[in-house]
Amino acid sequence: MAHHLNQNETTGAYSFFSVKERAWHGLGTIVEQYPTSAEAIRFAGLDYTVEKRPLFTYDTENHTGDSETDLLIPEIEVPNYFATIRKDTEQVLGVVGKDYEVVQNTDAFTFFDAIVGGEEGILYETAGALGKGERIFITAKLPGYIRVGREDCIEKYLFLNTSHDGLGSITAAFTPIRVVCNNTLNAAMRNLSGAIKIRHTASANDRLKQAHTLMGISSNLGHELEEVFNYWAKVRITDSEVKKLIQVAMAPNKETLNNLTAGKTEELSSYYTNTVDKVYEYAMSSPTQQMDTTAGTVFGAYNAITGYFQNVRSYKNGEAQFKSIIEGTAKQRAQTAFDLCMDFSKHISDNFLQFN
Repeated sequence: MAHHLNQNETTGAYSFFSVKERAWHGLGTIVEQYPTSAEAIRFAGLDYTVEKRPLFTYDTENHTGDSETDLLIPEIEVPNYFATIRKDTEQVLGVVGKDYEVVQNTDAFTFFDAIVGGEEGILYETAGALGKGERIFITAKLPGYIRVGREDCIEKYLFLNTSHDGLGSITAAFTPIRVVCNNTLNAAMRNLSGAIKIRHTASANDRLKQAHTLMGISSNLGHELEEVFNYWAKVRITDSEVKKLIQVAMAPNKETLNNLTAGKTEELSSYYTNTVDKVYEYAMSSPTQQMDTTAGTVFGAYNAITGYFQNVRSYKNGEAQFKSIIEGTAKQRAQTAFDLCMDFSKHISDNFLQFN
């Protein structure tokens, strides 16, 4: 079961909802209208609570085990460790320490609800739980667009995941989606935090309620990205410069960068060179790369790299693609491309283009 979605043992329902369109796995509840946070929690099967319970072990030395009816009764408490229990199913989700603070699923949604007020609020698009319900995720659309030029629009999304198993922090990230090609840009400003991680401690809920302020989210990040992207759409870049930018952005390590700088093309792996060629082909031939905002521009070069991971690269499955774009290789390459484009557009660092 590659999707790893939680399936309720009692109802058989999958813990996932999506607005209007089915996800790649085709499971869960599809709704026609954007739900409220309370409705989203119910549609996604996240309406359960989690609690910490003490851990115990058995005193095996004083147990004879002579009778089939002789029951093992835990007698020794495990100090400073607790099990996190999903109360509706009584399933153990993980083992945590004494300082671990449970953040309930309903509290995770308060992060979104606190970001914007008024009539134009958060629009919940997807939410769900993985495994036994130990990990949950939420994506929501922010009001308004990032508009590049006259016709190129980028929707603004927030993504949050958290866990109940003690194996991860609460993570929230800003993820723009280019409407024309469904391209996840994963842009993060250098002077702003594009993502934030919150540990499961006593202050977790308070920090979660203020996370939008800590991230510089609301209108600021969207406005600044709009200024950057519109400027990039006016900065011209040659085809050879696009190729070199792609080579640097896609370099997996310093050794590859050193070989590029030294002109040692024979030392480059065939996998890497083939990947560069595919990204460059996408940059030159994709219909979404022929718009006024992208053709021959720095914005187009940036979209070529992010668009490759979204629309061209093959993945094992949809979950692998999702992880790569949100927190894996695709996100790392996108951030490198963002930094390179920023440098190129400001003409403050051309060193990365100085190789044959």
